[in-house]
Amino acid sequence: MDHKYLTVEEAADYLNTSIRFVRRLISERRIAFHKAGAHVRLAIADLEGFMQAGRVEPITRASVLKDLGRVA
Repeated sequence: MDHKYLTVEEAADYLNTSIRFVRRLISERRIAFHKAGAHVRLAIADLEGFMQAGRVEPITRASVLKDLGRVA
């Protein structure tokens, strides 16, 4: 099994965010994590899933016309 788990500090570096932001995600249960005693670890796959869930597609003329029910 090739699972890679990161500490909170490593996860913050991986996401290019603050440690506080990652800890808030954990406390609000907005991201999956693993507890090993007092230690918290985050899987890279879970971090990638969190980032993909927040992906927002750019607005294009065709997408606006489609949303309005008009043909592009």
